[in-house]
Amino acid sequence: MTEPLHSANFDELAVALPAHISHPLLKQLATRLQSQFFPQDYKRPIVAGWPDIQDDDGQGQDPNRPNNQTMSRHFEAAASDAGASSSATNTSFVPDHEISQGALILETLFQAPIADASVLIAITNESHPRLLLTKRAGHLAAHAGEISFVGGKHETVDGNNVVTALREACEETALPPRQVQVLGQLPVQTSKSGMSVRPIVALIPPDLTLVPEPGEIERIFWADFAVLIEQPLEEYAINYSLSGNNLVLLTPSWVVDGETVWGLTGLILASLLELCFDRKIEWYYRAQA
Repeated sequence: MTEPLHSANFDELAVALPAHISHPLLKQLATRLQSQFFPQDYKRPIVAGWPDIQDDDGQGQDPNRPNNQTMSRHFEAAASDAGASSSATNTSFVPDHEISQGALILETLFQAPIADASVLIAITNESHPRLLLTKRAGHLAAHAGEISFVGGKHETVDGNNVVTALREACEETALPPRQVQVLGQLPVQTSKSGMSVRPIVALIPPDLTLVPEPGEIERIFWADFAVLIEQPLEEYAINYSLSGNNLVLLTPSWVVDGETVWGLTGLILASLLELCFDRKIEWYYRAQA
């Protein structure tokens, strides 16, 4: 683990709910991700962005909700205007049902099985959302020069996948954890080395100053999120050695700002687009004829 450029603080973690997200793509992203936390028999007051949630007693009060005072330090309802210059958090008034929803989301994320590593899919909360990507340093022993999300291996002190993703993001880019508003998680993916990787999806303010940690990151760059959702794929050729034989493998990829997004990062991105935007992408590695 490298020394962080920014002191991480995980005492308060924020959840962004669909009702407080203005941008339609980001609202859809949050709604799809968070629907997994609310089964059909889960009862909460009807809220914009939560069409399947029903009022439990007709008066909008849930007798089984978590204690508000206890949860307030762990959850802040996001009241962000997508057109604003930065993402604002509403701490002056947090309705009970939103505290309950946010508390359930965080509790579910915290109790998820711990993966070997976690990555943060960070998207700016603005009128033209951007997705954060990094290029790994060229001197690294593994995956040198490849494109990745911020993230890394789990450490025992983390306690859960969310903290792993936020800690690593802070170490690699100086992204302050308190500026992150969690949306949810994607299914675990497995790297070619057999490592389990849990993607955590979140919103961040658009005006943050991020600094690449030179021991790990060569550059930080951004993908236009709306463009990426529909951007055509390109087939990427990889030189691969297997049992002394040199092969050329073909695999799907995106080209973003002159960089090729493929491999595990591409697979995770494909998973996000399928789950949240119904874009089915066949992921493959095929030997060139």
